[in-house]
Amino acid sequence: MRHALALAFGTALCLAGAAAAEPAKAPAAKAYDPSVSPPGWKAPRTAFGQPDLSGYWTNASLTPITRNTRLTNKSVLTEAEAIAQEKTWAEAVSEANAETPKDELDKVTTVDKSNERKIVGLRPDFQFAGGDVGGYNTFWLDPGSHIMKVGGEYRTAIITTPNGQPPPRKPGAPPAPGFGRDVYDSYETRSTGERCITSFGRNAGPPMLSNGYYNNGYQIVQTPEAVVIHVELIHEIRVVRLNDKHRTDGLRPAMGDSIGWWDGDTLVVETTNLPERDNFFGAWKNLKVTERFTRVSKEQVNYKFTVEDPDVWDAPWGGEYNFSPYKGIYEYACHEGNYSLPGILAGARAAEKASAGGKPGGVH
Repeated sequence: MRHALALAFGTALCLAGAAAAEPAKAPAAKAYDPSVSPPGWKAPRTAFGQPDLSGYWTNASLTPITRNTRLTNKSVLTEAEAIAQEKTWAEAVSEANAETPKDELDKVTTVDKSNERKIVGLRPDFQFAGGDVGGYNTFWLDPGSHIMKVGGEYRTAIITTPNGQPPPRKPGAPPAPGFGRDVYDSYETRSTGERCITSFGRNAGPPMLSNGYYNNGYQIVQTPEAVVIHVELIHEIRVVRLNDKHRTDGLRPAMGDSIGWWDGDTLVVETTNLPERDNFFGAWKNLKVTERFTRVSKEQVNYKFTVEDPDVWDAPWGGEYNFSPYKGIYEYACHEGNYSLPGILAGARAAEKASAGGKPGGVH
C-alpha cells in the first residue's frame, strides 16, 4: 500500500510539474472590427498632409434613419439580433424576387404583395418606394444587407436621440414647407428629385443620409483648398471650401453653403443658407448643419452630424453612421418626372374638377 501511495503521489507531482512548466494560453484575440479604430491607429495622409478621406464610399444600410419601434425600442442590437434581422430581410427579398412558375402564370389574377409588406414591416420608409402605387418592385431596391455598425455597436437608427426619433418641434415653430408628394399646383411645387434635377432622400445632404432605395455611393476628392463630394444619385457635386467664411449675399444655393476645416484628424463641415427645398424635418431658414468626417480604420469613415435651428427645436440633435468601401460611382439616369409631369398636373386638374367642392392645389 505504501508503494502504491508513493507511486500515486509521485505521479501527481510529475503531472503538476508538467502543468506548471506548460506556458499559459494567451486569451483569444478579438476579431477585427473595422468600425473600431485599431490600437495605435493613425489615419493615412494625402500628399499635402491632410488625413486621407478620399476614395469611394457608401452609406447603404438596413439601419433606418429613425428607429422602427415596431421591431425594437432599443438603441443597440446584440450580434445575434442583428444577424437575425439581416436573415429575415434576405429571406423577404428573396421571396419577393422569386419568379412565378410558368405553369402558374395564367392563374395569377392579383399581385401578391405579402413579401413586399414584410419588407415594409422591416423598413417602413420603403412604403413610398415599394409599397405605394407606382412604386418599385423589390428587385430594384438596393439598400444594403447589413445592420449599421458604429464603434462596435449594431445601431437601430441613424438618429442618436434617446428614442431614435426627431425631437418635437417648438410651440409656434413655422410650419414645414409645402413641397411634397401631394402638392399638385404646378411644376414649381413638385419635388426636384421627382423631376431628376436633384437627388432625393437627402443623399447629397446635408446631412448626408442613405435614401434607402439605391445609388447610395459617394466619391470624396481632396485638394488643399477644398473637399469635393461626388454623389452617385443624380451625380450632384458638393464643394466644401476649406478655411473660408460663409457667403453673405443672401443666396441659398442647392445643398446650402458649406465651409470646412480640420480639427486634428477630423474634417468639420458647417453648412448654412439652405434653400427651402432642402429643408430637414421642416427646418431650413435658420438651419445649421455641422458634419464631422473621421477615418477610423482602413475600411471605414465615421460620419456624425448635428442639426440646430432655434426657431424649430429647443436644442441641437443629430445622428451617426460609418461609411464603408464602395467599388465606384455608377451611372444614374432618370427621366420619369420630365416625361410624366404634364400627366401628373393634368390628372390633378381633372380630379379637382370631378370632386365636389374640391379645392385647387391637391387631390381631394
